[in-house]
Amino acid sequence: MNTATRLGAYALGLAVVFGGTWGAGNLVGPPAGAAAPSATAQGGHDMGSMNTTQTQAAKSDTPGGLQVSQNGYTLNPLTALKAGEPSDFRFTVTGPSGQPVTDYQVEHDKKLHFIVVSRDLGSFQHVHPEMAADGTWSVKLTLADPGAYRAFADFAPTGGDKVTLGADLLVAGDYQPKALPQVSRTASVDGYTVNLSGDLVPGKASKLTLSVTKDGKPVTDLQPYLGAYGHLVALRAGDLAYLHVHPDGAPGDGKTKPGPEITFYAEVPSTGDYRLFLDFQHGDTVRTADFTAKAQLSGQSPAVTPSTTPTPTEKAEKAEKSDHDSTPHGH
Repeated sequence: MNTATRLGAYALGLAVVFGGTWGAGNLVGPPAGAAAPSATAQGGHDMGSMNTTQTQAAKSDTPGGLQVSQNGYTLNPLTALKAGEPSDFRFTVTGPSGQPVTDYQVEHDKKLHFIVVSRDLGSFQHVHPEMAADGTWSVKLTLADPGAYRAFADFAPTGGDKVTLGADLLVAGDYQPKALPQVSRTASVDGYTVNLSGDLVPGKASKLTLSVTKDGKPVTDLQPYLGAYGHLVALRAGDLAYLHVHPDGAPGDGKTKPGPEITFYAEVPSTGDYRLFLDFQHGDTVRTADFTAKAQLSGQSPAVTPSTTPTPTEKAEKAEKSDHDSTPHGH
């Protein structure tokens, strides 16, 4: 099978995205493998038999980011990308009039947030493009490897609702998808360790707490980044269903501490594996810690496999048991 065929087959086997809204994280959508939304929910023609209430419900149940075009807004990539080559990636968002949108609300210090991930969820970039007067956005972007990627534009047009649009980006070359990283509660990046507590439970707000340490010591002076001490993106494995949430509290509110813990409330729409990407800033540098977590219904086995590294107490107990077992016993 040639490269183009492999890429096409891989991309075809993956549906795309439900998009969260900034600061929300309360999304409900169909699980992987569920029937596709109706034509009306996807922005197609009204089916006639559906009344206004049903139509509005269908639209509200269609997660953002599933489409390149939604509510009259369309994401238009303008630049082809080559593996390993820095590019000035350009795109527009056209509005209901068909013209590029130039007037946006500022959300978390930016008019538009742009996220690019590889389809195998091994690569993640959260970047912030600049807009020209004509509505063309541009950002320096490097995609290291060939393959299929998904780009998300998260924004709120002035006077309108928040929208998350998604578009596929294909980078030519010999592509070998990587396996999803194993489920874990611990991630390491640049000498920092981030531990995850809490479980993802479908259909309800799940409390997730991420604790940041460096060289074994808690980090208590995290720096605000885009108006928060951390940003979390969750992507469902298989179709890249997308959820962007923000932490409980905000810098300067008089109650939110700058670490080591960052708490989020996120609602995922289904069971399954998810990739979690946490952006945090310390020492004037933004870093990303990534996890694989499993969403399961309450009462099932633990959603995230506990660490296999024994604690100091467990080590001591094991050593004591070993000494006891090796001591001769009389009859």
